[in-house]
Amino acid sequence: MPSACQHSVTTALKELICVSSLFPQEVDVDGRVRLVMESALTARDRVGVQDFVLLENYNSEAAFIENLRRRFKENLIYTYIGSVLVSVNPYKELEIYSKQQMERYRGVSFYEISPHIYSVSDNTYRAMKTSRKDQCILISGESGAGKTEASKKILLYYAVTCPTNDRMAALGDRLLQSNPVLEAFGNAKTLRNDNSSRFGKYMDVQFDFRGVPVGGHILNYLLEKSRVVHQNPGERNFHIFYQLLNGGDEMLLKTLYLEKNPHNYNYLAKGNCPRVSSINDKNDWKVVMKALSVIGFTEEEVQKLLSIISGVLHLGNIQFGEGEEGETYITTETQIANLTELLGVDGSALTEALTHKKLTAKGEEMISPLNFEQAMSARDALAKAVYGRTFNWLVEKINQSLALKEEIYHSSKSSSVIGLLDIYGFEVLQHNSFEQFCINYCNEKLQQLFIELTLRSEQEEYETEGIAWETVQYFDNKIICDLIEEKHKGIISILDEECLRPGETGDLSFLEKLEDTLGGHPHFVTHKLANGKTRRVMSREEFRLLHYAGEVNYNVKGFVDKNNDLLNRNLKEVMCQSDNQILSHCFHREEVMDQKRPEMAATQFKNSLMKLMEILMSKEPSYVRCIKPNDAKQPGRFDEVLVRHQVKYLGLMENLRVRRAGFAYRRHFEAFLQRYKPLCPETWPNWHGRLADGVSTLINHLGYKPEEYKLGRSKIFIRFPKTLFTTEDALEAKKPEIGKYALHVCVYTVIVIQSGWRGMKARRRAKRRREAAELIRRFIKGFIYRHNEYGPENDYFLDHVRYSFLKNLRKNLPENVLDKRWPTPPPLVTEASEYLRMLHMRNMVMKYCRRVQPEWKKQMVQKVVASEIFKDQKDSYPESVGRLFLDTRREQINLKVVQTLGNDKVQYGASVTKYDRRGFKPRPRQLLLTNNFAVLVDRTKIKQKIDYATMRGISLSSLRDGMFVVHMPTEDNKQKTDVVLQSNHVIELVTKLAMMAGKIDYVNISPGSIRFAVARGKEGIIDFVRGSEMKVAKGKRGHLLVVTPREENRTASCV
Repeated sequence: MPSACQHSVTTALKELICVSSLFPQEVDVDGRVRLVMESALTARDRVGVQDFVLLENYNSEAAFIENLRRRFKENLIYTYIGSVLVSVNPYKELEIYSKQQMERYRGVSFYEISPHIYSVSDNTYRAMKTSRKDQCILISGESGAGKTEASKKILLYYAVTCPTNDRMAALGDRLLQSNPVLEAFGNAKTLRNDNSSRFGKYMDVQFDFRGVPVGGHILNYLLEKSRVVHQNPGERNFHIFYQLLNGGDEMLLKTLYLEKNPHNYNYLAKGNCPRVSSINDKNDWKVVMKALSVIGFTEEEVQKLLSIISGVLHLGNIQFGEGEEGETYITTETQIANLTELLGVDGSALTEALTHKKLTAKGEEMISPLNFEQAMSARDALAKAVYGRTFNWLVEKINQSLALKEEIYHSSKSSSVIGLLDIYGFEVLQHNSFEQFCINYCNEKLQQLFIELTLRSEQEEYETEGIAWETVQYFDNKIICDLIEEKHKGIISILDEECLRPGETGDLSFLEKLEDTLGGHPHFVTHKLANGKTRRVMSREEFRLLHYAGEVNYNVKGFVDKNNDLLNRNLKEVMCQSDNQILSHCFHREEVMDQKRPEMAATQFKNSLMKLMEILMSKEPSYVRCIKPNDAKQPGRFDEVLVRHQVKYLGLMENLRVRRAGFAYRRHFEAFLQRYKPLCPETWPNWHGRLADGVSTLINHLGYKPEEYKLGRSKIFIRFPKTLFTTEDALEAKKPEIGKYALHVCVYTVIVIQSGWRGMKARRRAKRRREAAELIRRFIKGFIYRHNEYGPENDYFLDHVRYSFLKNLRKNLPENVLDKRWPTPPPLVTEASEYLRMLHMRNMVMKYCRRVQPEWKKQMVQKVVASEIFKDQKDSYPESVGRLFLDTRREQINLKVVQTLGNDKVQYGASVTKYDRRGFKPRPRQLLLTNNFAVLVDRTKIKQKIDYATMRGISLSSLRDGMFVVHMPTEDNKQKTDVVLQSNHVIELVTKLAMMAGKIDYVNISPGSIRFAVARGKEGIIDFVRGSEMKVAKGKRGHLLVVTPREENRTASCV
């Protein structure tokens, strides 16, 4: 194509692409259609904005919730706050989680497409691969907001989209299957959520340098063990109990001494909610059992695990009686017997430990009986300890299954990590206790971390772009964190001190100590310290903390006991001696021997939380905030009061204020200029200078004020959403004009492309015609000069002749060594044809020989030797060609003969008829061939030995008889002379004899008669004549006459 035409088409295409890029749907290089964030702004009045940062009134909580409501109404459950994803639980299945959706978000930048959990997953994964820095995704929200489902979607995205192989696919399966197991043992139905996680979970997924998942590890936090022994009305215990009763078969339940009715067990009857419409315990049981198998639990481990679970239920059914002197005794001996077998413990020791406690005073041990309440508490404490430690063992076992198996991946340089934190959100219940205190303390720490990391990432981006950092005003919740965790003065330290001090301890004395120590703190209030208005809404057993998300009243009842979390020493001793391997692993003997008091529950939680903060601080974080739209779990229902409560307790408004403290919108110069260049004549349709200059020209034309924007090194920063909205509305108003221009460009482009294409087709046709004419001319000229020497006049024709012959030869090559066909060559290639024929035949023969088996090769060698000896020499040879030579035709050899032969193994044998040298009397014999000699055998006796070395030759007639003579030397008187033999397989026998004796060249075939030595100096003669039938008899002059059948009687001949 000429350069001028090519330039015209290229210019037209550039203009067409330039126009098409301005409209909402954009197509990338892979052909995927993307809806960019700016395009969605035109529908903001109906579906809201997909990034809260673009809210005009970002300080208004009502505007925030209204934007959520609009999007929720349109089934748009995901919205950004900058890089934070806000997710609203739809309580229904949405068609946005298919594999096609995963591919849609794969490799796409954060704002190129609508908000989604897959977008956060993919951007985190790509950041991990490109920067080689560890990442983490923090998922938080109220119970029932969809945290667990979000973590499942993230894991599923990585399992489907990450590169993998068969071994790593198995790891992906184990990662996914760990969810149903942990849900069964760690989730329960609450009033707010049918599948509420009652523990915090942090999971690391480890990737190698290629981005392939190679390992995983799980940390669990603060399992709600109190649920094992107590549930509020309308709530359930952990799922696994109900799954076992409903899904376990009769044989299993009988083995575990269980019945299907949950009401028969005290630990399941308190909530009075054995069945839930949204939960199918029977199906879930099958899923959990399959998952345990996939993860790698053995059948024995599963059985031991189920024994512990059933043991917890039997513990709950232990009843106590009280004697006249206040002593306690167990009234349900059946339960003790069951526990003895299920937990593998000593029944009498367990009974003693549940009704007495062991005390150590001044080095002496004392046994003290427990009263009724203490015995009940000891029973419940044991049940909680057994279940809690078993859950920890379960997590440990899963970690072993997910652990890296190859040393190569253990180097931090070769692998990176993406962490998933699925943890309880801020909780404010009607009655808040120790568990809510720990949960809300955790959220305070996470909020502190979020603010710190968000501000740090903002500051780093500003510094990278060369924009001055502006101080951001925000609420620093460090004062609340210190109030809870500060050494000696914090609530946790005061609680530990109350638990450890001698004398009577209790919840109220703990509250009094809080009032004495923290009385003047601005974020701490009690009934005693409050004003009159506050006292009316606070109990005397409560204290109030002013968290970052709002006020929460905590009832101190149970704080001391739950913080102690103590198990009597003698109960630990019983568990340490268990035959159940899981329990013996969970209860260490060193724990009983150690006199040091273990850390309190709150301190343990604080220390594990500190370690979690260190882990998260070492990673680049992403955030998912989950919101529950209503308490009834109904799709389409949006409860503004409930949502406002969660927006407040999740700190979303604080997040938005921090993100909006600087600039609301930022984009790379190229993306901004590409979208808005139609608004300026100097940048439309194309800008050919520096991108920064193009953006500067564009915003000057639009009249941006200096306080509305800043230009960085590679991005433009716009402070107010209104500025962006005005620009987007101007582009929307410009689109009709752009459409007219686009139509003109399209028409022009079509004309240019059509004319260019037609011209190109015409030029191609003309070129083909010229080439065809030149080809015909050369062919005719070559045919005329075909008999001349090879030269310019005939080279094309002669080359064509050679090529045609070779092409035809390729299609008609002989297929085997017996196929003699070969295409007739032109005179020009006769010599080459013969050479190719010879090469091809050699090649076929070589291939054939390589395929021949050793047995068949041996047969062929014998047949070749037979051909050399008998072909065209003996009349009966042609009939023998198609018959296989056998390895032997002999009868069973007598044992005496075998012993006489010794180490000489018989290689071949056949039945023959021997004719005496005098009188020619026929005698049946066996001719046996060994490697060194042949022997004639008469039943049990060797009659003659024929030594191959002295054998002079073999003589046969040319007729169809089976006679042959073995010639021996006559000089030795000890050696018998020539042997006259007859065989029905003379060709086969003589061939083998000649080969083994090495006398192939000494086989003589005579047409009329054979002379043989009868004795020294005496000869005998065998005469051969044709007749009607085979006959051997003594003839005239003492000769042996052999009559052989004529041609028509060949069936009687010997081959």
